[in-house]
Amino acid sequence: MDKDRKLIFAGNWKMNKTVAEALDLVHDLKLDLANVREVDIVVCPPFTALAEVSKSILDSSIRLGAQDMSEHNFGAYTGEIAAGMLKEFSTRYVILGHSERRQYQKETDALIAQKLLAAHSASLKPIVCVGETLAEREAGGTNSVLETQVNGCLAGLSKEQMEETIIAYEPVWAIGTGKTATAAQAQEAHAYLRGLVVELFDETVARRVRIQYGGSVKPSNARELMSQPDVDGALVGGASLEARSFADIIKNSI
Repeated sequence: MDKDRKLIFAGNWKMNKTVAEALDLVHDLKLDLANVREVDIVVCPPFTALAEVSKSILDSSIRLGAQDMSEHNFGAYTGEIAAGMLKEFSTRYVILGHSERRQYQKETDALIAQKLLAAHSASLKPIVCVGETLAEREAGGTNSVLETQVNGCLAGLSKEQMEETIIAYEPVWAIGTGKTATAAQAQEAHAYLRGLVVELFDETVARRVRIQYGGSVKPSNARELMSQPDVDGALVGGASLEARSFADIIKNSI
């Protein structure tokens, strides 16, 4: 399958960075990535930093993403953030279904599917995370886990919405562990995921959908991972908290 999709790199800062630290980071990123135009670049700070980061990146090619959002538009949902609130800060992307939220907040595929629809209703581009645990991989269950997650999270979308959705394959055993799927393992999972999109939608949609890899991506392994035909970028955790490492991942991939 021809790789005519634009690479997308998103930095998931998780629960890190004060507003001042966030501004320092994007200041350095703007300098390091000033001449990079051939890929999409997204930063996903904590909610508290969205407003100031949004202002800081207005004059750059960096786009703003959020780390989560509610499936509800408004109401009595203490502690939740609605898509409309994110839009106030010119947020373009939102991470949904990250394995940490699946684990700690007990998010289900059905809930994530609701969030995806809410995101699309607000013209936000969701980055929906899927991936298997180490136990599931060792038991030979990778494909069945991915099929269950994809069918559960994406089945309610139209073809047009699917094309505006990014899938992030994040093997849970590689997140923050220093372990990385080999380029061959990543390609195998990404190709399988693209095949699932063919089954749910069609070949044209699947060819357009971007599938990121996430899980201990570093400057040293970025080029090999991104050279795989079905790997269309990276969702970067720890390495996105330091401007040079995130910038080098991007530069080494293009």
